[in-house]
Amino acid sequence: MSSTFFIPAVNIMGIDCLDEAMSAIRNYGFRKALIVTDAGLAKAGVARMIAEKLAMQDIDSVLYDGAKPNPNVENVENGLALLQASGCDFVVSLGGGSPHDCAKGIALCATNGGHIGDYEGVDQSSKPQLPLVAINTTAGTASEMTRFCIITDETRHVKMAIVDRNVTPLLSVNDPALMVAMPKGLTAATGMDALTHAIEAYVSTAANPITDACAIKAIELISANLRLAVRDGSDMAARENMAYAQFLAGMAFNNASLGFVHAMAHQLGGLYDLPHGVCNAVLLPHVQSFNASVSAARLSDVGRALGVTDKHASPEEGAQAAIAAIRCLSQDVEIPAGLRELGAKLQDIPLLATNALKDACGLTNPRRADQRQIEEIFRSAF
Repeated sequence: MSSTFFIPAVNIMGIDCLDEAMSAIRNYGFRKALIVTDAGLAKAGVARMIAEKLAMQDIDSVLYDGAKPNPNVENVENGLALLQASGCDFVVSLGGGSPHDCAKGIALCATNGGHIGDYEGVDQSSKPQLPLVAINTTAGTASEMTRFCIITDETRHVKMAIVDRNVTPLLSVNDPALMVAMPKGLTAATGMDALTHAIEAYVSTAANPITDACAIKAIELISANLRLAVRDGSDMAARENMAYAQFLAGMAFNNASLGFVHAMAHQLGGLYDLPHGVCNAVLLPHVQSFNASVSAARLSDVGRALGVTDKHASPEEGAQAAIAAIRCLSQDVEIPAGLRELGAKLQDIPLLATNALKDACGLTNPRRADQRQIEEIFRSAF
């Protein structure tokens, strides 16, 4: 079976690498940027700092801070209108997954036309998006370097999964110095998001030796550093290791894809506007318990990367140890115990399950499932 490996052409990372990235941006010859971010980063002055650094490279910019925590169709359309009215020739996304995804939607529609919903699914666009530079401020989603774009359709109450080679950013930037201000809750949620990416990619039916290596190293780094980063946000070694971990996890799932954790989490986010990383963290052990009957050997490898699988353990024992370690890590970083705590409702499970089975992320889950089985996983997570 053949494999295609997707990744941005240039990826700059490491403590205080932002200035190096600005020089790289200047060398592309761009004239004017649409900076896509959220209200929080705009209020904190981070977006203004990026605009000033661009100005020092003789690049003008206009700010769009309308990316919501779960960006929706209207956010994309408003940003696109500002881009077109301002004559921008490239986009800079600043933040975590939400600004990156919103920016991807804007950049894709800028060159392909139509509405962002036209591109739901896999490789539905015909042209590369407007050049996108993604500056990351969290360590979890890896949206700064993937071909995935998740946009909420509020009329259908679903998250649209757009998986398209044409939304891959031109340049990604991971400077841990920009991540120091992340609060504990966001650090925990984005870190568990990265763990979910790595584990789902490792057990995916599309996994290959390259994605396996990335996923296992990501799991090792997250196991060793997430608790430290949550405990002390100024621990720069832990922050840098988490930045590398989330990027490696992104390399893994960007090419091996994901599974039912993401297919189900997208529905929770779409219906209830819940934080994506928290939904993933709650669902992860339940989906892997479902997968264990077909993925015991792979989950045992995950347990070794988490430091809990005994070398003499059977694959089944190793898988159970891995699932227990996932639960323990989630508890240690204070992720809510179940979906009930997040405000999900039991009566919505049939709708959630129906929509999850339509999500492209579920196509590479190692074990097939029907409506009843997805409903059972949702119930187990309450």
